[in-house]
Amino acid sequence: MKLTKEIKTAILVIVSIILFIWGYNFLKGKNLFDNSNKLFVVYENVAGLATSAPVTLNGLTIGKVNSITINPDGKLLVELHITTDFPIAKSSIAEIYDSGLVGGRQIAIKPNLQDKNYTQSGDYLQASSKLGLTDALAQQLEPLQDKIQKLLDNADVLFTNVNGILDNQTKQNLKNSIAELNNTLSEFSAVSKNLNEIVATNKTKLGSVISNFDKTSANLVVMSDSLAKANLGQTVKNLEKTLASVDKLMAEMEQGKGTMGKLMKDETMYNNFSKASNELELLLQDLRLNPTRYVNVSLFGKKNKPYVAPINDTIKK
Repeated sequence: MKLTKEIKTAILVIVSIILFIWGYNFLKGKNLFDNSNKLFVVYENVAGLATSAPVTLNGLTIGKVNSITINPDGKLLVELHITTDFPIAKSSIAEIYDSGLVGGRQIAIKPNLQDKNYTQSGDYLQASSKLGLTDALAQQLEPLQDKIQKLLDNADVLFTNVNGILDNQTKQNLKNSIAELNNTLSEFSAVSKNLNEIVATNKTKLGSVISNFDKTSANLVVMSDSLAKANLGQTVKNLEKTLASVDKLMAEMEQGKGTMGKLMKDETMYNNFSKASNELELLLQDLRLNPTRYVNVSLFGKKNKPYVAPINDTIKK
């Protein structure tokens, strides 16, 4: 059977149209001869997800996004083409995530290995979305932005108040204070120069003073060693015993024991001492006024004068 040119031309046109349709769909990520498992996920927001985006399972690419369409209720229907034979449970989650700064958005299947109710082509998976790096950063920066705005507002109020406080008189006072501070620093510089000159002039004397201080420190060290070697413990014990004895003696005196205690507490002994003192005083007075009564030297046998009691008798009866 001989084919005419018209038939050949028609066959060529039909094959060209078929190849064009297949190539166009292939470039769009669709394969007309693909018999992969088709799963669907409904999202509120796909957050930049595009067709042909990879679908991964534990980091392994197991398919791609075939199409994204808008439902009448405004939600987005995503069709997934799964090329793996790994069973995926119906309760698994299809989460949109950011693969990197330049990698774009992808879908990660989080399988529920405990569920044995596996999906068939045309089933739906649960939807989930994870914030991308930019979105997460924006979410973190939003409270910080509010705080910075409040800080700027407070700073503006503060500067306004400062400008209100710093009137012409206050500014002049600040200038005068700064000038006084400058003068003070100049005087302090002059004093420090004088001090340096004094130190330079008396450098030898200061060296001698330091040397003497070193010798004194050495002597103190020797003295401290001597004190350390001394039996201070025994001395302190002896002192404690002595103080205890004195304390006991004072207690006995307070109780009227002993001679000193009786002198302090016994009124009769005190009165006797007082009476004896008065009598001794009268005796000495009489001896002074009438010495011949006690010392009588007579060469011619003169008789003794009779005793006459003193007029000023101060003895208390």
